[in-house]
Amino acid sequence: MKLLNFFCALLLLSAGCKPGSSAPTAVASTNQTYSARGVVQAIPADHRHATIQHEKIPGYMAAMTMDFSVRDPNALNALSPGDEITFNLVVSADDDWIENIRRTGSSTAPAPPTWRVVAAELKPGDELPDCEFTSENGRVVHFSDFRGRAVAFTFFFTSCPLPEFCPRMNRNFSEARTLLLADTNALANWEFLSISFDPDFDRPEILTGYGNFYRGGDTNRWLFAVASTNTLAVLAPKVDLMFWRENGSITHNLRTVVLDVNGKIPRQFDGNDWTPQQLADAIREAAKTSAP
Repeated sequence: MKLLNFFCALLLLSAGCKPGSSAPTAVASTNQTYSARGVVQAIPADHRHATIQHEKIPGYMAAMTMDFSVRDPNALNALSPGDEITFNLVVSADDDWIENIRRTGSSTAPAPPTWRVVAAELKPGDELPDCEFTSENGRVVHFSDFRGRAVAFTFFFTSCPLPEFCPRMNRNFSEARTLLLADTNALANWEFLSISFDPDFDRPEILTGYGNFYRGGDTNRWLFAVASTNTLAVLAPKVDLMFWRENGSITHNLRTVVLDVNGKIPRQFDGNDWTPQQLADAIREAAKTSAP
């Protein structure tokens, strides 16, 4: 899912912390519905999502610009960018979507600013720059530390509010890791890496508690880490990662990248429509790559 806006002034990430905890907040087993208002910013051609600059959703999240899924693509047919709408946000234990969308008018307010870093996005076969991160145990790690192993890495922040964003990435990683560990024929040279883009808040002790929520306390081949603003300034444009701070939270898209044993990219998963099985299969293939 690709969001409309991109914050290229990454140094703004250094401003402002927000409250949070070391583990995700439990979501009720029944669906929770929240009333919301906003302005449509973009609607992709497939009408499966809408980018909406929404007001504060009482009891759930601050005002920001988010990419929301819809269950019925026809619900977006009569809408255009600039339309003011009301809608319901439905949140389940592992998903979220909007429904009951109604146009209420047309906005004359300017759209949120659009920024974009001018840099070439890496393609399959390209080698990633050797960026460094601070791991959950406080050590500095580099992509080059994983040479000889296939690596799948994704991006998140621990206070991400919507189940289909960061929590889904973590659930997919958890399920893919289970598939690989259960495969007695799979090679053992692989690792998962989850990288936070919230260095202000996601300190090592926060990452450990958050990670163990999804790992069940088993850290085998799954490391959580946080990237500095300097690292993000280099890495984000290379994989078309977009994110920016907005009203105390972070708006972002989703990128999951697979590296082979030589640190080159054989596969990148955009959005959240991929499955744990697809990721496990990509890791198996990347682990078979011959070293130069």
